[in-house]
Amino acid sequence: MKVAVMGSGGVGGYYGGLLARQGHPVGFIARGEHLAALRRDGLQVKSVHGDFTVSPAVYVATDDPAEIGLVDLVLVCVKTPAVVEAAQAIRPLVGAETMVLGLQNGIEAPGQIGAVVGLAHVVGGATWVSSAIEAPGVIRQFSQFRRIVLGELDGRLTDRVQDLAAVLGSTGIDVEVTE
Repeated sequence: MKVAVMGSGGVGGYYGGLLARQGHPVGFIARGEHLAALRRDGLQVKSVHGDFTVSPAVYVATDDPAEIGLVDLVLVCVKTPAVVEAAQAIRPLVGAETMVLGLQNGIEAPGQIGAVVGLAHVVGGATWVSSAIEAPGVIRQFSQFRRIVLGELDGRLTDRVQDLAAVLGSTGIDVEVTE
């Protein structure tokens, strides 16, 4: 599954790192010193579940989503006040079959993202994880829990949500699909 991570901080960097480590092509959208470190040194994850580093040779790190192109999944992992701006920025990533999963606080985010990219692309989600940028290019994950609950906004149990849950679950994330 080709993935783009909009907001490659604690949550996005951690989950994107897990996906990249499993061999999924991942594009990390970041900025500043964090972006420079991702390009130069790779993504280093320090986790209670085991440390790992993902080489910059196996992913793209950019501040321009258009450089990544169309993807199967966009993880939107920005802070709640930045959701609308992030949704506008991810437009070049969204094709006919792209899923967009927002993982931030607030019940407004799916609607805000859907208003920009089309509600049919949005998968509802919530996450439980404790992680943060420790230093540029370094994510520290503190918690024993790393859980995502996701589902279609209309409550249907679709193949795409089941497939997404299987991909995320293959990384060690506890995933629950809900109506």
